[in-house]
Order: sequence, then structure tokens, then C-alpha cells
Amino acid sequence: MDYFHTIIMGFIQGLTEFLPVSSSGHIVLASAIYKLFTGQDFSVASDEEIFFDIMLHLGTLVAVCIYFRKEIISVLKAFFLAIKIKKFDNYEAILPVYILSGTFFTCLVVYPIKDFCEKLVTLPAVIGLTLIFTGAVLLFAEFFSNKFAKKDSQVNMKKSIFIGIVQGLAAIPGISRSGSTIAAALALGIDRTNAAKYSFLLSIPVILLAVIYHIPEISNPEVFSSISWLPILTGTFISAFVGYFCIKYFIAFLNKFSLNIFAYYCFVLGGVAFVYFQFFA
Repeated sequence: MDYFHTIIMGFIQGLTEFLPVSSSGHIVLASAIYKLFTGQDFSVASDEEIFFDIMLHLGTLVAVCIYFRKEIISVLKAFFLAIKIKKFDNYEAILPVYILSGTFFTCLVVYPIKDFCEKLVTLPAVIGLTLIFTGAVLLFAEFFSNKFAKKDSQVNMKKSIFIGIVQGLAAIPGISRSGSTIAAALALGIDRTNAAKYSFLLSIPVILLAVIYHIPEISNPEVFSSISWLPILTGTFISAFVGYFCIKYFIAFLNKFSLNIFAYYCFVLGGVAFVYFQFFA
């Protein structure tokens, strides 16, 4: 891998992991376009590409942990104190339970479909269709939350389970994880700021588990010795740096504006990707 490739991919990952436009979909499309221009087969993913994808997600995991470091520390302190006194009587103390329950149901959904999801990364035309689906989800969530949802700023057990299931379905490339979980939270009546924060906090265990799950696939010494470490580490740093600022400005954006602009973006990109890779690539 060269620096140009890893820098571009790091920027794309950092920008799209937290925006509701599907980082996986963008990574697949960007990789396919790069391979077309360099004469490579975009239907094949090398061990180095798999490792780089893991590192990109690790970068965005670092970003969300740094950005929410105060909230994470505060929530963990409240959680362990509640365990000690055996009393979960405030929202901060119970929030990790909701995140863990949501993560559990995410894993229940992801495990049966993981092989199907992995096959889709070599089908950019299908990614175009799933991006269009993401756009439809965002539009529906905005409409439903404005017209019908009962407003309640906090997550509860039932909501955490539902959002966790939705997050599991977002393992399908092209379906935005952040977009789906924020959309689900809005549809359940959670206010915009808390919907975004919960979505990003919920991403921490999921990204960490995904990294751990894929480590055995690239643990072969021959794979490690053939990896372009400096370009990959550069891309990882960029994904973390861009991801941090993306979180900051997206939360500010969401407080003032709807998700509709991202829905229209997904429609356009998804339509172009489907037509190009289905009929011309």
C-alpha cells in the first residue's frame, strides 16, 4: 500500500464512521475505484487490506474514546459505585448496562449474517443499493420522530435492545451504523444530542469486538512481515484525527439541522455507484 491510498482511506474512514452515510460503504467504493484505476481486481480483498480496515476502525475507536473521555470516566465511576452500593438509581450508573445489552443484541444479529456481509465488500453495485436504503431510513426517522414519536431524552432497556438490533443490521456494508442507530433513537423519541452521544458510545464495544474478532485472520507472521506499516499507521492516525473533529462538528450540526441532507447524499452516491458498477465497470 502506498501513502496516497492510505491517507485517502484514512480520511474517508474518519469522516464517514460517525456521519450517517456508512463508512463501510465508502471504503468499499473508494477501494473499488482505486483498484480500477490501478488495474487490480476489485472483487478480491488481500490480507493487507483486511488488516488496514481493522486499523482504520481502531483509529476511529481511539477518536470516540478521546472525545468522550470525560463522559466515559464519569459513567464508569457511577457504574462501579452502583455495583458497590448495589443501587442503580441514576442514569449514568445504568447507562453501561444499556450499552452492554445493546451490544449483546448487536452480536446476536451480526453473527448469523457475518459471512454474507463479508461477501458484499466485493460487490460495489450492491453497496449502491444499501446506501439508497440508508437514505430511506434517515428520511423515515426524521419524519416519524417529528410526527409521531413520544419525546423522552433518555435510553431505557427496551430502547437499548431495539437500537442494538438495528446496529446489528447495519453490519451490512452500505447501511450506516451511526445513521441507523441515531435514526432508531430519534424514532423512539430520544432527543437529537442524546441520540448521537448514545450512538457513538454504543460504537465503542462493537468496534473493539470487531477488531478482536478479525485479529486471528491476520496473525500469520508472513502477513505481518509483508504489511506496509508506515503507510498503514499514517492512515490510522488520519482516521483518528479526522474522526475526532467529525464527532465534534456533527453533534453541533445535528442540534440545528435534520438528517435529510445525508439522506439525499446517500441517494445520489448510491444511485451513481449502482449504475456505474452494475453497467460500466
